[in-house]
Amino acid sequence: MINLEDIGLKFLHYFDPENAHGLSIQALKLGLAPLHGGPVTSPRLTTSIGGIALANPVGLAAGYDKNAQALSPLSKAGFSFLEVGAATPLPQAGNPKPRLFRLLQDHAVINRFGFNNQGIEAIARRLAQTSTSIPRGLNLGANKDSADRANDFGDVLNVAAPHIDFATVNISSPNTEKLRDLQGKAALEDLLGRIKATNAKLVRPIPIFLKIAPDLTDAEIQDIADLALACRTVCDHLHQHDIGPRRATLF
Repeated sequence: MINLEDIGLKFLHYFDPENAHGLSIQALKLGLAPLHGGPVTSPRLTTSIGGIALANPVGLAAGYDKNAQALSPLSKAGFSFLEVGAATPLPQAGNPKPRLFRLLQDHAVINRFGFNNQGIEAIARRLAQTSTSIPRGLNLGANKDSADRANDFGDVLNVAAPHIDFATVNISSPNTEKLRDLQGKAALEDLLGRIKATNAKLVRPIPIFLKIAPDLTDAEIQDIADLALACRTVCDHLHQHDIGPRRATLF
């Protein structure tokens, strides 16, 4: 029996990982990828988080469809939600290539993209033009050369909010210099305060998740949890980044 997934994976492995990533997006847009037709579900799989009803516990994390180019086909791939981005206020190229590396024995990749994306205006435009039958969210980022990175997160949220069901504040990426400095207690308190203020002014405030690094100390995690709990109206849900369950390698 022919396995289209194995054939497609073998084909993509002929190409540089980043080119393969781009080809997989194009294949989805052209209808060349086999799709389930909607979210996989059953009474045992249905769940909810942050007030968002989900058909199953598995969604597509940010990083794959960074620029919201394949929302419609991806919504038919079996996932219960989609997360696009990370998006920054202005377009940026990201880190120098090569920046994506296959670990074939581990069925994984190392990603050093550095928040490469087409900017929130282009991404929000695609979100507005594409409807999906499953919830979708946006990973919020900051420009590498921004003079006020904390402000960038609010700017991205403000533009995208009408077209998404949730947002994730991404301060975990090691690929943008000094981004993780925002995980410090004082800096994070300021950042969450700004996000809270922006969200409160929206016509339809949305659930906000916080993505933090996997290598924080217990004391640092406690500080972040305390701040999130103190900011409940914007951060009811503290999500600690875990590179295993949250990432799926398609190429």
